[in-house]
Amino acid sequence: MKYAAIDIGTNAARLLIGEVCTENGFSFVKKISYTRVPLRLGEEVFEDGVISDEKAIKFIKTIEAFKLIAEVYDVNDIRACATSAMREAKNGKAIQQKIKKQTGVEIEIISGDEEADLIFGTFFLLDFDKNGSFIVIDVGGGSTEVSVFENGERIASKSFEIGTIRLLKKKVKPGIWKDIHNWIAKHVDLESIHNIFATGGNITKVHKIFGAKHMEAISIKKIKELRNQLDILSLEERVSSFQLKSDRADVIVPAMDIYIYIMEELNCSQMVVPKIGLSDGMIYDLYLKEKSS
Repeated sequence: MKYAAIDIGTNAARLLIGEVCTENGFSFVKKISYTRVPLRLGEEVFEDGVISDEKAIKFIKTIEAFKLIAEVYDVNDIRACATSAMREAKNGKAIQQKIKKQTGVEIEIISGDEEADLIFGTFFLLDFDKNGSFIVIDVGGGSTEVSVFENGERIASKSFEIGTIRLLKKKVKPGIWKDIHNWIAKHVDLESIHNIFATGGNITKVHKIFGAKHMEAISIKKIKELRNQLDILSLEERVSSFQLKSDRADVIVPAMDIYIYIMEELNCSQMVVPKIGLSDGMIYDLYLKEKSS
């Protein structure tokens, strides 16, 4: 059975058409179609607190297009979730209702914890030692989620109001870096060894630039070197030299800054990029609900 997941992030809106398959005893989300539209809701929300009428029109058209694509693939169900920018937009609920009325698609405005839970739904399908100690870092346009696992159980999780668009717009609250430092010091045993997993579109792109294989770890040293390479280039040079989309070229360095800071706070030298995200979790969640019913 095929499902459609619409992920409305701070930087972009994404549509994933997928199905859950089983191979050699392992289940996984098979991606059938992926569409990304750089809506950039966060640019206005973090600046003015609202989504403009012009941006709202593009938003509605995007959802209409996504719905049509989903219908072409004859999906069994569709789910739409919005994160940080929609959470903070003063007119977020009004736009949510307008989209429902005009397209029939009901958008759920989810919390950072709900976002993390959905990602972890497919995360635990990965082939790794789930009974060990590990930390998951997810960097988005508006927020960064950090979750700590000991013996396979999540013992702490926090959504921080720092993301790539916030950094670009200089809308990060003073003291946020110190907040991350204090939270890690309180909730992470820095003497114990943790595997680090990183999710998000920017770190997935970094992983691809390195040509790393599936579940192959990448070092913080290499990430720093790439970050410094990109930092001295213009946006046009980043696009041409590293085959970046224009709306990725400006956010990739701020994203790397967040990952690097957290990794240094954790005293860890490498991370694994499993290339899964919110939309994968939504597909798997739809599958589980269908299965249980």
